[in-house]
Amino acid sequence: MSKKPIIVFEGIEGSGKSHHISIVSKYLSKKKISHIKIREPGGNPNSEKIRKLILNNKSNFNKDTDLLLYMAARSENMNIIKKSFNKKIILIDRFTDSTIAYQHYGMGVDLNLIETLNKYLLKNIRVSFTFLNIVNQKNLQKRLKKRKTLNRYDKFKMSFYNKVQKGFLNLSKKQKNKYQLVNSNLDINNNEKLILDKIDRLIKWI
Repeated sequence: MSKKPIIVFEGIEGSGKSHHISIVSKYLSKKKISHIKIREPGGNPNSEKIRKLILNNKSNFNKDTDLLLYMAARSENMNIIKKSFNKKIILIDRFTDSTIAYQHYGMGVDLNLIETLNKYLLKNIRVSFTFLNIVNQKNLQKRLKKRKTLNRYDKFKMSFYNKVQKGFLNLSKKQKNKYQLVNSNLDINNNEKLILDKIDRLIKWI
């Protein structure tokens, strides 16, 4: 693991990942530990412009265009990540696993293409640890209904989200020591404690 880890929060819509990354960021700030928090797509002005394009309900891109837009947003973020790599803890809301889970497992884009593009953009940078948030269909539907506005990726069929979540789980099985599954169907306070306890272990020697 790098001296200053890259910690990613993954999961489908309504899984609680964005809440959990905010909790961790506040926790690190309270402890005065230097870190950055970014999201994908988004994270900087150019990537946020691409995010609006991807998630716009009027957008109707094919699967390859979607992939390339996500990669374009990631390319813009890599400048920020490279500047902070090994200097600050990097927290990311969605990253390379999301591209594989959504674009390959969910939409059927060629896996080799996705991996080639990721390798080109990341170079020697690797994710240190991933919190994978999982949610059942009942809670997913309930949480989406509570949202004031829904973007394009909030409106897929449940079968799509099932494929994506299975994709995430398949990825987590390949490197079990680098993943923590977070069952977002359970008590949120217990999940926060689980995550923060793991964060303490990840940053113990910083």
